[in-house]
Amino acid sequence: MSKFLINTFDDAHIFRMTDDTGMFQHARFSVPDLLKGYTTDDNARALIMAVMLYESTKKPAYLALIYRYLSFVVYAQTETGLFRNFMTYGRQFTEEAGSDDCFGRCLWALGYTQASPVMPAGIKETCIDAINRALPNILTLTWSRGQAYALIGLGFVCNPAFDQLICKLADSLVERFEHNASEAWQWFEDELTYDNAVLPWALFVAYGRLQQDRLLHVAQKSLSFLNSVSFRDGYFRPVGCNGWLARGAKQAEFDEQPLEACTTTLAHLAAYQATDEAAMLEMAQKSFAWYSGRNSRGESLIDSETGGCCDGITPGGLNRNQGAESIVSYSVARLALVKYETATSGKLLSYCSR
Repeated sequence: MSKFLINTFDDAHIFRMTDDTGMFQHARFSVPDLLKGYTTDDNARALIMAVMLYESTKKPAYLALIYRYLSFVVYAQTETGLFRNFMTYGRQFTEEAGSDDCFGRCLWALGYTQASPVMPAGIKETCIDAINRALPNILTLTWSRGQAYALIGLGFVCNPAFDQLICKLADSLVERFEHNASEAWQWFEDELTYDNAVLPWALFVAYGRLQQDRLLHVAQKSLSFLNSVSFRDGYFRPVGCNGWLARGAKQAEFDEQPLEACTTTLAHLAAYQATDEAAMLEMAQKSFAWYSGRNSRGESLIDSETGGCCDGITPGGLNRNQGAESIVSYSVARLALVKYETATSGKLLSYCSR
């Protein structure tokens, strides 16, 4: 089954979107948009994608991508251990430091990469060095998604000294949940916005590390609530970015974005790993199936001609632009499901084939 998924994977758009600096942020249809430059966010996530591809195939071309994306992330790190985010095509960063989200995603990428058993020693050492430089900033994070991604990244590092940081980040997420949740609104905030699934996902990771039942309890309740919103029509339909969903208000239907299908897939895989509940694996499969047409439009977002992924679903149909976040989100979700093939006895085929 994993051979099917890997052998039918079209990497043309990944290489099209990547130059000798890194991965471009946006595309005009399938053509890289040089005017919009690059982001560290995208290159950090592209690093994870490249590591997953190399783990699956051992192709030298993917190892070359790993070096390129990692070099970008390391270059983005400041002397204080933070990460700048937006870079022009002329290789000039436009800010002193990026957002908490950018910081957290960089830790996720660095943690995942150093944990890979097939990475060369120099890559692992570079990742650990960058993580250690970032550590003093972790407890200064104030935004929930930045905290969640940082926790996930630290969860990949086999160092008991990080357990205290993981515990503090998890405590902050649990406190948010306890402060905002009600019987009808089992969530960390008063609004469902973007990248929602990363919050319960992080708590499943924290539970796997710390084995504290309260973490599993909040992770399960919040993911169940998110599922009640996102799968109400029998297929995955994320909260739209044009208005989101505030407590007590009507949910925005559009735009639906590829990032949401990816993190929801990964959250359910983390839930499956934590609980061994087959239903969680099925939900991961349904989340991923959004890309291939099990969505509100009944259309595949994957362009068979280019190998790219459309940027989302709008009221008027598919957004035909094929930016970095879209192709990386699709690729990471697809490759993550490959890792769980053994546990499913080949049942992924019905959801993942195109």
